[in-house]
Amino acid sequence: MWKAERMEKTVGEINERIVDGSVHVVDAIEMCDIVEELGAEGAAKEVDVVTTATFGAMCSSGAFFNLGHSDPPIKISRMWLNDVEAYAGLAAVDGYIGATQLSETAGLSYGGAHVIYDLVSGKSVHLRARGFGTDCYPAKEVETTITLDDLNQAVLLNPRNAYQRYNVATNSTDSTIYTYMGTLLPNYGNATFSGSGVLSPLCNDPTFQTIGVGTRIFLCGAQGYIIGEGTQHDPENGFATLMVKGNLKEMSPEFMRAATFEKYGVSMYVGIGVPIPIINERVAASCAVRDSDIITNVLDYGVPRRKRPVLAQVSYEQLRSGTIEVMGREIKTSPLSSFKKSIEIAHLLKEQIERGEFLLTQPVAPLTLKGSAKPMSQIERKTLVREVMTRNIITVHPDDGVADAATKLIRGDFNHLPVVDEGGRLVGIITSWDVSKAVANGASNGKVADVMTRKVISSSEDEPVESAAHRLHAHNISALPVLDSERRVIGMITSEDISRLVAGR
Repeated sequence: MWKAERMEKTVGEINERIVDGSVHVVDAIEMCDIVEELGAEGAAKEVDVVTTATFGAMCSSGAFFNLGHSDPPIKISRMWLNDVEAYAGLAAVDGYIGATQLSETAGLSYGGAHVIYDLVSGKSVHLRARGFGTDCYPAKEVETTITLDDLNQAVLLNPRNAYQRYNVATNSTDSTIYTYMGTLLPNYGNATFSGSGVLSPLCNDPTFQTIGVGTRIFLCGAQGYIIGEGTQHDPENGFATLMVKGNLKEMSPEFMRAATFEKYGVSMYVGIGVPIPIINERVAASCAVRDSDIITNVLDYGVPRRKRPVLAQVSYEQLRSGTIEVMGREIKTSPLSSFKKSIEIAHLLKEQIERGEFLLTQPVAPLTLKGSAKPMSQIERKTLVREVMTRNIITVHPDDGVADAATKLIRGDFNHLPVVDEGGRLVGIITSWDVSKAVANGASNGKVADVMTRKVISSSEDEPVESAAHRLHAHNISALPVLDSERRVIGMITSEDISRLVAGR
């Protein structure tokens, strides 16, 4: 509920101070010390506005635009900007280009975010469009180049930005994986995180006392607005989001970036600054949140499922220290968002308010304190690895002879042997090809440890067969050992197993 309560200051009163130059503005980092020194009540009297900011990858971003009518006119049914397809199902010459849409020719190296960034940077963009021809829109094709100035309107409208906080990503598997949280090294080799922590707008106003529909914000160098809750808005679990808009023609390339995540795709870095009017003691107390107060989960992205295991809980203070401890391991951390850029935005917004260039707005409606980030409703049940894997497998030990391994391969009528230690835990794999090379190199009398592959791509019994098939294809291999949570080998899934499944369907 949007509660009415006695306020020490109103947004209107704060705006009067902005206009007459007497306003006192601090950023969210400075506010922590002020509240600690003066208390929430004293800080509320002393400070008028706290500036918050974030600069991170926002996949759920994009822009609406109007091209103007061609001669002869065309009703566009499909269109591409620099070979990136934009959605044309709006009106004759309106479109929406999503940040993550990929170029049909450049693939993962260029996408919608790059088109938006190129336009804001003043570059020309190649337009190619098709229509089906009507009496009033007879043209069927148009091809030209456009700049941002050529567009009648260009509106950055991002369905989901400024996540309150993010989960931390790490990887338990033996292979490097590539995700929207960046490249994750094998065997807990690193952990990545995002979000501005102490500067996060939604961490400084988690109950939306001042942030709401109509709140004026700094958006990529321009003045924009919050237009509602973002998609996957889940404030009850600390994952609130914002939907924002602003005039693309007023934005600066200094506060947005197109980004390519290796082997994953394209995203866009968006600079957002949100001023929080200190209207009462309760708001002041909320703005005293520190990195040590903001706790998030460390998830195992090596498990390719919707619900990933939670390995630990850590604070943003721990994340920024450079290392965290997870399951008895010290893991190096690295941010995907720029804290330095967030500070720059918070300071720039502070200066704009102090110069009287940025007035605050009273929200016209509150953001909801409830949300939904529930999973997709799926009718078709996914087949899991345990349903198709081979359970009766033969293993070898590192100290076994190559000749013994060759005998097991021939008698077993298969091409892979997991290599396990005394506890049955995977330490390598040896294939018929490894044995052939050993014989060719005169090493047939050697040990398995001398010829085995130590870096093994594996699977778990609870993952979908689709994920295992993707891994087989990505690494150009034909079999995956199936491991339990203790890395003991419990089966094997091969390309033949998957072929039989597909044939049966």
